[in-house]
Amino acid sequence: MKHYTDLVAECLAEVREIMPWDLAEQLRQPTPPLLLDIREPAEFDAAHITGSVHVPRGILESACDWDYDDTVPELAAGRDRAIVLICRSGNRSVLAAHTMQRMGFSKVVSLKTGVRGWNDYEQPLVDSSGQAVDIDAADELLTNRVRPEQRRPG
Repeated sequence: MKHYTDLVAECLAEVREIMPWDLAEQLRQPTPPLLLDIREPAEFDAAHITGSVHVPRGILESACDWDYDDTVPELAAGRDRAIVLICRSGNRSVLAAHTMQRMGFSKVVSLKTGVRGWNDYEQPLVDSSGQAVDIDAADELLTNRVRPEQRRPG
């Protein structure tokens, strides 16, 4: 039986990752990559990188293709565009990047360490209203909250 970490590790063999400082540099270039945040709506609304396109992972495949209610034209037309996938810690984005590669997206990468790493690197985050999110407040929002009943027995 495979576990979540096994799936991520398998996908990492085929997915390229970049660090937050690499992304910060890319965002200063004349043609920055498309930022695709695949977290859940409440996560995105609380804190995200300015300019990110929000597509929850649950609708990723249909958002990347034409003729669906979830189609995001910028994605469906962007199979050759540089795209950085973003999640909280860098695991879901690896799985999403792998899926997009299988769908023909040739320039997708995952942000290693995710939004948490971006915040740790002291880069700006905004909330759903576009207001800056304080670094310490973001740190609290991005903290892992595994409840006791979610821990492996034994």
